[in-house]
Amino acid sequence: MNDLTGELAKLSSAEEFLVFFAVPFDQKVVNVSRLHILKRFYQYLRRDDSLGSLAGTELFGRYRAHLLAAYEDFVRSTPAQEKVFKVFQDADGRQQVSLDSLRATLPSAS
Repeated sequence: MNDLTGELAKLSSAEEFLVFFAVPFDQKVVNVSRLHILKRFYQYLRRDDSLGSLAGTELFGRYRAHLLAAYEDFVRSTPAQEKVFKVFQDADGRQQVSLDSLRATLPSAS
């Protein structure tokens, strides 16, 4: 494990990641999209095949760029539009529940 990975393992919140990478942020955006930002950051990292060849400040810079891009995705858009999580990918984030299935859950009127 490299030094950066070790430092990242200590972070847990979106705010901690943003502060660590010196990404300026609006708390209102983070309050609404914190998990979405971190998931998108992870997606960007997984797609970047060149990370393994980087070290030191270059690696830190690339991680920072990916986190900044992930954050900006949610400044310009919403979690429902970005569809990072499966719940938003299925049926545009809407559950389809029939009236009959709801009736079936009601106690019988005996």
